[in-house]
Amino acid sequence: MGDEHKSLSQRSSHREIDQFLQQLAKTPASGGGRLVFALDATASREPTWDHACQLQSEMFEQTRNLGGLSVQLCYYRGYREFHATDWLCNTDRLMQQMNAVRCLGGHTQIARLLTHVRQETRLKKVQAVIFIGDCVEESVDDLCALAGELGLLQVPVFIFHEGQESTAARAFKQISQLSGGACCQFDQQSPQLMRELLGAVAVYASGGHRALEHFSQGKSAALLRLTRQLRS
Repeated sequence: MGDEHKSLSQRSSHREIDQFLQQLAKTPASGGGRLVFALDATASREPTWDHACQLQSEMFEQTRNLGGLSVQLCYYRGYREFHATDWLCNTDRLMQQMNAVRCLGGHTQIARLLTHVRQETRLKKVQAVIFIGDCVEESVDDLCALAGELGLLQVPVFIFHEGQESTAARAFKQISQLSGGACCQFDQQSPQLMRELLGAVAVYASGGHRALEHFSQGKSAALLRLTRQLRS
């Protein structure tokens, strides 16, 4: 029974990744993009925070030599504490700020994040949002309304769901779909695949199709499938 459950789980994970990459392939992108990288920094994420930060740092390393990608780091924690950095092009500065963040107990503030992204893209176009979180403690209807607005503004939200919380899984799936993005499990057991998926979003936002094709060389079969989809 255990092996059968594991097999079903693996097939489900593969389908989820394929859907994620298919949606990424449909997302318009060009060089000189702006990417919002957002984190849930509440206490529930503390046990896996260091591992996640390592993967996130390696994601930004993938774009170091591309140039043109501006990233804004956003995170929430504590009692209504929400932070958004300046738009940064320097990878080292970005990673220094990200690695200095520490988790603090509090409720989720996803609506505040989505509202912030809406305001930012009205000032200057944001190409994509990456969000890593594990739970939702807000009205899903309100979050979906904001996600729909981002969809109209063509700002896709790519969500990496850490953990197995079912309410969050349903909410994240709806938010990503309404915004034109995709949702994928942030799997601690598959660090290489997560590293590639995170890097793919950042590289695509920075350099478009050609940069992603170059990035995909020698990588997983999932990224090679994405490259073929982009060529067609």
